[in-house]
Amino acid sequence: MNKPLKQHLIDPEICIRCYTCEMTCPIEAITHNDDNVVVDAEKCNFCMDCIPVCPTGSIDEWRVVNEPYSLDEQFEWTELPEQGDVEPSAEGDGSMEALDEEMAALLAEAHSGAGGKSVAPKSASKATVNLYNLGKPIEATVQGNYRLTAEDSDADVRHIILDFAGQPMPVLEGQSIGIIPPGETADGKPHLPRLYSVSSPRDGERPGYNNLSLTVKREEQGICSNYVCDLKKGDKVRVTGPFGSTFLLPSDPNAELLMICTGTGSAPFRGFTMRRQREMPTATEKMTLVFGARKPGELPYFGPLKKVPESFLRKVFAFSRLDNEPKHYVQDKLREEKEAVAKLLKSDNAYFYICGKKEMEHGVEEALADIARGEGLEWKPIRDKMREDGRYHVETY
Repeated sequence: MNKPLKQHLIDPEICIRCYTCEMTCPIEAITHNDDNVVVDAEKCNFCMDCIPVCPTGSIDEWRVVNEPYSLDEQFEWTELPEQGDVEPSAEGDGSMEALDEEMAALLAEAHSGAGGKSVAPKSASKATVNLYNLGKPIEATVQGNYRLTAEDSDADVRHIILDFAGQPMPVLEGQSIGIIPPGETADGKPHLPRLYSVSSPRDGERPGYNNLSLTVKREEQGICSNYVCDLKKGDKVRVTGPFGSTFLLPSDPNAELLMICTGTGSAPFRGFTMRRQREMPTATEKMTLVFGARKPGELPYFGPLKKVPESFLRKVFAFSRLDNEPKHYVQDKLREEKEAVAKLLKSDNAYFYICGKKEMEHGVEEALADIARGEGLEWKPIRDKMREDGRYHVETY
């Protein structure tokens, strides 16, 4: 079986047959017949020269396939095919979280806490994966770099906004991008990208803008985190991705979301919340966030979160280093919320998301198992059924 690959396509419903893309393509990968303008997968090298000249955006379409669509197939289309299920390759890469082997391995490890192969929510939008890679990254411009944590905190967490101008970056909530730090490794090779979850919704940090945001914590020895946290407005950054096709937001207005995170694990949930606010502003009482940090001043987005109506996003904070207060972690808060959590465990509309440090996995699992046990239920079969339905997701590092 062939390894899955990315294919560039043109939407026949939107294309106006002006042939500008065909005239622009430097390697003659685009051709046409009386009906359609199409891309030859054997020639296309993803140079992107055709993207900015298209007046309709029909050229900005991609699919991940096991076998490329032929020219004859494309000539007959009246509409684009849906992104289909892609089988694992013979090499056993398992899923279409990423085509880059290094990025796929990182995501596989991040999702391993789910107890099995992750599946996207059935109603989630289809994710574009690996549009840009280490060999051909995209360049973004820094629009802003804002400190999220208190100045007197030793936790330096930043909100970084990247602008992609006229270049396509079709990213969904819950996906990640790779940042390539400058310089080389000790053996003279370019640094591999570091993965960061996107913290903005699909239509941009601001609606209608082709930008996105990241939530990045400075790590003492972090080559990429220090690079990103030191970025200035106007700086250029090399980006790969998007990556990830399962840790996604359901589009179902009846979906009830329990989001559990620590620190920068809040990034995808900020994107989830903003997307739901823009797309489904009347879908109240459907989202709960359990958010852990040492102190309020170290909790990213603490101020903006408090402004989100409690009826839209129920917020449960767990602080472990408050003066004269017992330590509380996210698993402790889950146990305090056992009645609400138990109700979700029994609901076919409930979606659980866990994101943050790897060490949080065990405590959260134990808390969910205890809550299930208190209801006379067995946790692992519930978890496995939820995961197989695309309703249980873990992304920890």
